[in-house]
Amino acid sequence: MDLTLDEVKARNAEVISEALSVYPEKTAKKRAKHLNVYEGDKPDCGVKSNIKSVPGVMTIRGCAYAGSKGVVWGPIKDMVHISHGPVGCGQYSWAARRNYYIGVTGVDTFVTMQFTSDFQEKDIVFGGDKKLDKIVDEIQRLFPLNHGITIQSECPIGLIGDDIEAVAKKKSKEYDGKTIVPVRCEGFRGVSQSLGHHIANDAVRDWVFEKGSDKAPLFESTPYDVAIIGDYNIGGDAWSSRILLEEMGLRVIAQWSGDGSLAELENTPKAKLNILHCYRSMNYISRYMEEKFGIPWVEYNFFGPSKVAESLRAIASHFDDRIKEGAERVIAKYKPLMDAVIAKYRPRLEGKKVMLYVGGLRPRHVIGAYEDLGMEVIGTGYEFGHNDDYQRTTHYVKDGTLIYDDVTGYEFERFVDRLQPDLVGSGIKEKYVFQKMGVPFRQMHSWDYSGPYHGYDGFAIFARDMDMAINNPVWGLTKAPWNAGQ
Repeated sequence: MDLTLDEVKARNAEVISEALSVYPEKTAKKRAKHLNVYEGDKPDCGVKSNIKSVPGVMTIRGCAYAGSKGVVWGPIKDMVHISHGPVGCGQYSWAARRNYYIGVTGVDTFVTMQFTSDFQEKDIVFGGDKKLDKIVDEIQRLFPLNHGITIQSECPIGLIGDDIEAVAKKKSKEYDGKTIVPVRCEGFRGVSQSLGHHIANDAVRDWVFEKGSDKAPLFESTPYDVAIIGDYNIGGDAWSSRILLEEMGLRVIAQWSGDGSLAELENTPKAKLNILHCYRSMNYISRYMEEKFGIPWVEYNFFGPSKVAESLRAIASHFDDRIKEGAERVIAKYKPLMDAVIAKYRPRLEGKKVMLYVGGLRPRHVIGAYEDLGMEVIGTGYEFGHNDDYQRTTHYVKDGTLIYDDVTGYEFERFVDRLQPDLVGSGIKEKYVFQKMGVPFRQMHSWDYSGPYHGYDGFAIFARDMDMAINNPVWGLTKAPWNAGQ
């Protein structure tokens, strides 16, 4: 039986109280600030964010190293990224986020290769500067076509005080001004991977824009040059987005970081507009370019036809009638395809309820795509969101939506068990728990090895995958192992 809005709010408030009741009083008080039921007339979601996780509650967050190396710098394909420290971080980050790229791995592209200084006990005692110096030499001999190097520092580097900046400057001079970027992204910095994004953005500012501007390749500017910022090309997302921008008459001169290159980073200050997809990871450098170079930036959302059309028009509003007409032409061209996708899948998905818990922009951006299919998002939250993320979320969520920041493993399981959504969209750490519970699940960090999900072509894949997850008959045959005896 469908509940009224007041009943939904009361139930969600009760669910929060139940989850908090198992904690010690002090922990419950802290966690209560991160959980709320959204009131539709409020300017934010009413939760605290970007605060240290409570020890022992099984947070799903990552660290600053993950934010820098795994998100921002790692997908830059023609640079070698050194994990400077013990082998663990480099080994753990071996599996990339499916940041698709063009090139030959090990020759001119290095995204899926892992380079580590493999710290041993003697390196901790005596320092790793000399070892780092040697590694740069080895990289130059073995991979001469690399266009630059980054040094991604792990926790011990900050503790023992390795001077990675000095090594970077020294080796850059030895190799004719080669771009070598030291990144102070030790995992203990900040409260989550979010600070790693910020640190990485600052490294681009200081070691690429400020020091490398005179090396930027020459090219003829046009009035329609744009840069895609904050798209990591997961499953080909940036490619499906780029198609639309170019079809409407724009020229994409750079994309960050998926399938991106050092030359594209250097060229970005020549863009007429920065088009920002992942606000959380790249708003810092976008704001800097606006202040330093006078380049405006606009957020866009290419999940689902409604938001794609809205975003294309917002982007086009920064240009002349040629681009505005181009946007309308693109929207009209793909409308029959989108109508066909919706006609096929909406009857199968209408009224289905979804709960999300992801990083970056997905907890809000994908809501429109679900709604295009007639689905409803009844709960959402961020792993490492800030207050401005939750303010932006109010433009997407409905009154009464359950909001959870840095949700713990226990809380999320309790919420799903009580609200009984038809689908959960979250990360790999949550996937198998909910599948064992018999709840359809999609891995919304890397599209469960599918994709792309961006753009018009991506929406067709998105709709198919959601239908495939929800309407798979296996869920009726599955019983949670802990309920097997019942």
